[in-house]
Amino acid sequence: MAETIQFTLNGTPHTVAVDSADKIVDVLREHLNLTGTKRGCDDGTCGACTIVLDGEAKRACLLPATKLAGATVLTIEGLSNGAEIHPIQKALMEAGAVQCGYCIPGIVLELYALFAKNANATDDEIKTALSRHFCRCTGYEAIWEGAKLAQKYLKNSPNS
Repeated sequence: MAETIQFTLNGTPHTVAVDSADKIVDVLREHLNLTGTKRGCDDGTCGACTIVLDGEAKRACLLPATKLAGATVLTIEGLSNGAEIHPIQKALMEAGAVQCGYCIPGIVLELYALFAKNANATDDEIKTALSRHFCRCTGYEAIWEGAKLAQKYLKNSPNS
């Protein structure tokens, strides 16, 4: 039986009908055609489905779609400003952290949520955030360097 829910997605109000078995990843990918949220492990361990839900990095594969009701959601599609990419995206690209790109949207949103709460996050806090994500391409050094560069960019940019 479908339930109609309303929420804000990337700054725009949305109304969708969801089934009780739907997960947030289903709504984003299949109902709204936002494919930046990746379906990976379906058990929350890989981080590819990470979104920002009410300011917190969350795994969209784990949460029932009904959790969207009244919520504010940010996906990778909502992060850039037109053709201008977000400083976190820029930093990861410059550090060589983007290879196949499958894990990057989740990593970007994890870092976004972390730095939005605390631009001065410690190295341990950044490492903990990054430890929630699997990447098969880069090793993790480039991702680490990109995260530190992103933190620097965000500290130096009043509009991020």
